[in-house]
Amino acid sequence: MGWWCLSKSTLYDKLMPFTKRHQLLSKDAKVLVGVSGGADSLLLLYYLVSVQKLWHLKVMVVSIDHGLRGKESAEDIKYVESICENLGVPFIGKQVDVNRRKEIHKEGTQLAARILRYQVFEEVMKETESDFLALAHHGDDQIETVLMRMVRQSNPAALTGIPVKRKFAKGHIIRPLLCLSKDEIYRYCRELHIIPREDPSNKSIAYTRNFFRLQVLPLLKQQDQQVHIHVQEMTERMTEDEEFLQKQSEAMMDEVVTCNKDTAFFKIDAFRAYPIALQRRAFHLILNYLYQEVPTDLSSQHEKDFFSLLTQEKSNVTLDFPKSLKVTKNYQELRFHFLSQVNKEWKVHQFIKVPGIMLLANGATLTAAYASGAIREDSHTLYIPIECESLFPLSTRVRMPGDRMNVRGLNGRKKVKDIFIDEKVPVYQRDYWPLIFGADGSLLWIVGLKKAEIVRESSVGKYIALTYTDSNE
Repeated sequence: MGWWCLSKSTLYDKLMPFTKRHQLLSKDAKVLVGVSGGADSLLLLYYLVSVQKLWHLKVMVVSIDHGLRGKESAEDIKYVESICENLGVPFIGKQVDVNRRKEIHKEGTQLAARILRYQVFEEVMKETESDFLALAHHGDDQIETVLMRMVRQSNPAALTGIPVKRKFAKGHIIRPLLCLSKDEIYRYCRELHIIPREDPSNKSIAYTRNFFRLQVLPLLKQQDQQVHIHVQEMTERMTEDEEFLQKQSEAMMDEVVTCNKDTAFFKIDAFRAYPIALQRRAFHLILNYLYQEVPTDLSSQHEKDFFSLLTQEKSNVTLDFPKSLKVTKNYQELRFHFLSQVNKEWKVHQFIKVPGIMLLANGATLTAAYASGAIREDSHTLYIPIECESLFPLSTRVRMPGDRMNVRGLNGRKKVKDIFIDEKVPVYQRDYWPLIFGADGSLLWIVGLKKAEIVRESSVGKYIALTYTDSNE
């Protein structure tokens, strides 16, 4: 039987329902096929060429030489090119340097090859304006992937395995062969007289995937030759469940989590009111939002520490996450924020010009002006009598060890540190909190919190008025 008779074979009967059920093709689409010369990718190519007229497809091939097997891998590319010429399919050959990337980024061979391969796929998809990138992952690949993730990860979402279809570049990646086992692929290649070229590295158990392929998978198939079908159906159901839960967790995020440029925070009681399955996914959504790229050293232990923090009885506790991310519990608020150092300039006195407006360490502003007549103070204003000459010029800085204040209405001095604790000021805000000082060194105002007793020599009804404005309030 030749490939041209594929539409009459059992292969067509298997692949076409799978293709239609997952909407892997559409009429008049441009389909770029990743072909290595192995049995999987060649069978995929022949299948897509055989349905080309039925779907009015434009099929193209991209083949990549990873530079790992010298002359042999170069010959693989030439072999694929010759097949494309026979089939009348446009061919695009590319070469990447896996060893160079490994050296620069300190990556393993498989990871470096995959990253470079998908970079090429994306570039060629955009250049050719392809709608689909067809890849030849099959049912045995799916089993291996699920097993590897079960061994290495504890995230249930990992069991969704290799997606049948996912967004990529300006189109989608599709995998029509996920319903076939490797043995079936070889059998169909023999029936259709397709002669593949095999990569000898596929037989080496030095690679983790090959260990599962050669050592574990045969044991599973002794129990059931259709195990690839069962695993594929499981991953599809897991994907459907995961998509639903992900939407629910996104709705939860909108309800209870506030995200700014480099922070995210929520009230603990509101967060914990949701099911644990949504809490866990919201945790990962927050990390995905804050990190441009989630660090490789972020582990399941960080997740465990996060959930432990939610039930921590202490008022102020901080966890250290990778790349200077802090997760801080402040009473009933939990906040994700990146560690940043207070500029040295804010640790020394900055003089306040009157009249004038100045930016404070926490990003708020302080307006200084002359005022007269009756006054009415609130938590964001302070009036200092003009006759208190020993206090001028005024200045501001952030807290320093040992700072104390003669608190208005309190007979005695109190540490700024203790005032912050009493007022339940979050730990992450304390180093940036603005303090206003008199020229004699006395602390006059912990802005928005406490004011000092100011001894007036006389009362002429003229003042320096300070007004604090925080755009976040």
